[in-house]
Amino acid sequence: MRSSWMKRQQYLGYLFIGPNMIGVILFFILPALYSFYLMFTDYKFMSPDTKFVGLANIQRMLGDEVFYIAIKNTLLFLVSVPVSIALAFVVAVILNRSVYLKNLLRALYFMPYITSGVAVAFVWMLLFSPNNGPINGILRSIGIAHPPGWLSTTESSMYAIDIIWIWFMLGYNMIIYLAALQEVSGELLEAAKIDGARTWQMIRSILWPLVSPTTFLLLITGLIMSIKHFGIIQAITQGGPGNSTTVLSLFIYQNAFRYYEMGYASTISWALFAIILIFTIVQWLGQKRWVHY
Repeated sequence: MRSSWMKRQQYLGYLFIGPNMIGVILFFILPALYSFYLMFTDYKFMSPDTKFVGLANIQRMLGDEVFYIAIKNTLLFLVSVPVSIALAFVVAVILNRSVYLKNLLRALYFMPYITSGVAVAFVWMLLFSPNNGPINGILRSIGIAHPPGWLSTTESSMYAIDIIWIWFMLGYNMIIYLAALQEVSGELLEAAKIDGARTWQMIRSILWPLVSPTTFLLLITGLIMSIKHFGIIQAITQGGPGNSTTVLSLFIYQNAFRYYEMGYASTISWALFAIILIFTIVQWLGQKRWVHY
């Protein structure tokens, strides 16, 4: 009788996860397999003629200078992730204490994350304007005669994108940290105070280790999200000037939907998948040294 009940429960579980699994198969697994096939063809969008070219797309990718520029820009872009996480932890620790108008401040910090990417791009383009932008205006007022060109020069454009992304992700990371910090026992912190621990010592030796699983979650999801994101970059610079802000995800988009070279775009997509996989494995192995469950 119990065995029959267990089988019914099992079938009911399959019924509930069935629609989601169908969606995953139709919109993720099958397109991924199809892109793996396209990697070995010269398929162009809406072209009736498709030829098998073997490893030609891989050879082309390895000899493409823009591909290596995109890898370098992607790595520079990923630097923003740990910086945003560190700043979010500091802000979360401050807002977790008795701060005046802390609920309003939490909302203000989180607001950029739910704001339209196009609106974010437009605002930061105005802020980073080299001639009339308020950021360079402030820098000139404090004595910097030749402030950076920000988005208008190849030397500083990627760093400007990093600043935007740090600002964009700060609120989300802060909210997740706040949830983790509110689970920390107040008795533990009170005992540390009685033992003479200072605020910095409590943050370093108690709070930071206790929220390390949250840090690991934010790090691994933040890197994956950043490595495949290109919307804000496309809206602000479209990869320019001179490919100085072209990241791998944007490079894939350009080849697929600007030049319609689906075979070559699929090849770069699988290279991006390999990079994400390597980053994930390295983080998963490294977390055993610093994550405390």
